[in-house]
Amino acid sequence: MVNENRQSSIAIWLSFISNVALTAVKLSVGILFGSPVLVADGVHNAGDVVATGAALSSMRVSKLPPDEDHPYGHGKAEVVGAGIVAIILAFAAIYMAYHSVAILFEPPHKATMIALLAGVFSLVLKQILYVYTISIGKRLKSNGLIATAYDHLADVYASIAAVAGIGLAMIGDHYHIGILSYGDPIAGIIVAVLVFKLAFHMGKSSIDVLMEKNIDPEKINELIELIQQIPEVKRLDRIRGRDHGHYIIVDVRVGVPAELSVQEGHDISRKIKQNIMEQHADVEEVLVHLNPWYEDDDHEFKGPDN
Repeated sequence: MVNENRQSSIAIWLSFISNVALTAVKLSVGILFGSPVLVADGVHNAGDVVATGAALSSMRVSKLPPDEDHPYGHGKAEVVGAGIVAIILAFAAIYMAYHSVAILFEPPHKATMIALLAGVFSLVLKQILYVYTISIGKRLKSNGLIATAYDHLADVYASIAAVAGIGLAMIGDHYHIGILSYGDPIAGIIVAVLVFKLAFHMGKSSIDVLMEKNIDPEKINELIELIQQIPEVKRLDRIRGRDHGHYIIVDVRVGVPAELSVQEGHDISRKIKQNIMEQHADVEEVLVHLNPWYEDDDHEFKGPDN
């Protein structure tokens, strides 16, 4: 666990530092060399700094142990952080779209090689950060890291637009093709749509977790198979699972022979918990409720909807 926390901390701090550096570079180059797309991208990166800070704070809170006020832990703090990142991305997309449309009604700006190189540098760095962060985020099942990775992906899209736009403008300047000078804002509009779609997906996922949507049906079926392996369980009355950030809480109601003692029922509950938690490392807690089962009941093992 200590090693996992260290890996997630390194990933999020690298993201934070890179966003601060890229914001400074893009705004400086954009203002000095008159590149509107780099200025817009720099403002976007400034939003990324806030987003990464939110993800960093939420991840720290999510690792706190359960307390009297939060007996189920603080895992959903990461989900809240992911939701904040989604909102920031949505506003960034709206800003990018507005800025790109506004440029269409202005005289074309002259592109420079330094602006192109800044865009390429941002593209390469953000692609590396995306691959690195998403791999750790998925392995550790960290909503905060996954949200940060998608934020990097949005920056990759934006950098592609910047490079394409500046490149087309340079070609247009060289060959005196005026329409190519507007490749920058057109690419910006396309990227804004992609970033907004990404933000919508992230926001919807966060809302699903906060509203305690049931976990994936495939995973529910895997849990049912594990419960079926226990001979004393004669009936499954209900099974539910809820995502709590980087871990899952499972609720199970089963029917067991009514003549069993309290101790025997307790042992069955422990078997259910052990079977599930040993096979699914992301399950943090299993809550088991036992119902009495009699011989004249249906002998067939029932599913959760029966």
